[in-house]
Amino acid sequence: MAQDVIHAPIVETVLWPDELATQAFAARLAVQPALRNAFIALHGDLGAGKTTLVRHLLRAMGVSGRIKSPTYAVVEPYTLPDQAVWHFDFYRFNDPQEWEDAGFRDIFASSGLKLVEWPDKAAGCLPTPDLTLHLLVTEDGQRRVEFSAHSETGQHLLAAATEAA
Repeated sequence: MAQDVIHAPIVETVLWPDELATQAFAARLAVQPALRNAFIALHGDLGAGKTTLVRHLLRAMGVSGRIKSPTYAVVEPYTLPDQAVWHFDFYRFNDPQEWEDAGFRDIFASSGLKLVEWPDKAAGCLPTPDLTLHLLVTEDGQRRVEFSAHSETGQHLLAAATEAA
């Protein structure tokens, strides 16, 4: 994750009218080479679609079988033929120090994709994400998604995955 840091994040907002739009975004993201060692932070209230997005992304990347939410386990690892993926959910953290105590620094220092729900619960411990998504449910049930790219990797992911949105 040693990326060139962008001084001002590049921000883009899109509207996903339904789950098919979420799935289409995940499919575009899954084929991006820059995803291989990215850190993506997912923000949003309960029910905003963070885990749904991760499930679609993991399916598009070739994960088969049950894809569980890591709400209780905190992390669910996945091994694909050519890369490792970790799906974190820090919702139950009461103190950011729990991240350090759990030994997650080693995972974040290793290669592989890191997907993090509720990153604010580990504030100050996590590295800067390559790409941040803020999901908001609109009154009519759509998802307004704000993307922020914080690195060159994040820029590549944002450009490629939102170009057809």
